[in-house]
Amino acid sequence: MTVGDRTDASAERSLEDRLAAYLSEQLPSAEDIRVVDLERIFGGASRETYRFVLTYREEGETRSRRLILRRDPPGSLIETERAVEFGAYRAFHGTPVPVPEALWLEEDPKWLDYPFFIMEEIVGMQSNARFASQHAKKLAPQKWTILGEIAKVDPAAVGIDAVMEAVGPDECWKRELGYWEKQIDRNELCPQPIARAAIRWLRRNPPLPAQRVGVVHADYRTGNFLFDEHGVIRAILDWEMAHLGDPLEDLAWGLNPVWRSADGRVGGIASREEAIGIWEKASGLRADPHSLRWWELFSSVKGQAIWVSSAKEFTDGKNQDLILAVAAWLMGNRQDCAILSELGYAS
Repeated sequence: MTVGDRTDASAERSLEDRLAAYLSEQLPSAEDIRVVDLERIFGGASRETYRFVLTYREEGETRSRRLILRRDPPGSLIETERAVEFGAYRAFHGTPVPVPEALWLEEDPKWLDYPFFIMEEIVGMQSNARFASQHAKKLAPQKWTILGEIAKVDPAAVGIDAVMEAVGPDECWKRELGYWEKQIDRNELCPQPIARAAIRWLRRNPPLPAQRVGVVHADYRTGNFLFDEHGVIRAILDWEMAHLGDPLEDLAWGLNPVWRSADGRVGGIASREEAIGIWEKASGLRADPHSLRWWELFSSVKGQAIWVSSAKEFTDGKNQDLILAVAAWLMGNRQDCAILSELGYAS
């Protein structure tokens, strides 16, 4: 073991001890609380994610539970509100939209240096898009039916409106386009003429007002849900960008060309027409062609804003996770190609 290895091990042990101290406060009737097998899960863009096992004694019995820690990092690809993500898990738990159980939200940095929340770990599942293609026929109807269920939910009925900013049906597109344009303004390291052209088109050709203002997951794609060996979806993950808005935004994000397989299947598992049809039936909404085209082009602008932000975070040294640099280089180019195709300048 090198000096660097020992330093890393020491840091993780410190995090385990501090996490155990926090959990002792949340479980006052428990004894001998320990955090073991703490392991960083890499690949996330907006939170540091760890899995661990909580063990303790209660009522004379030894118990254990596999949990997930989601902690704010010093630098993030996108700025998100942890209370919204936590609230989404809480709101949808026990509904037709499968999610892990959210347990504790902590915004005081005294415990782990940064705000965090803890939820259950869904074990023995898969999220890899390559494996998803093997279960395409089973996953496709589930994926877009669940998205339709999200669109049907009354935000007030599940209490999610308490942590999400209200928006009018005719303001959904303006707010989202304005937000992501500002991200490009703030973070671009070089001019983005293709994204700027798309933004001008989007402002000149607005979509219809939202048929229903609902919960928008905002990153609903293959890779952000867990499924079992039989191809059954067990959990929808990564709600960090969730907000109230036009449900067409979610449908369009999942149709974005950057998520398609080599044979053109959206999300790697279905044709575009099949996905839209399943979603319309499940949500009770209509995918108006003009509005859907608007949101599909917007999805590429939003995607480019995310990749631009990732490059900025990495270049500034705020986050040295190599996934940020790779995403900025590889996905940014693909997103530009998707914009050009949507605007009719490329095949």
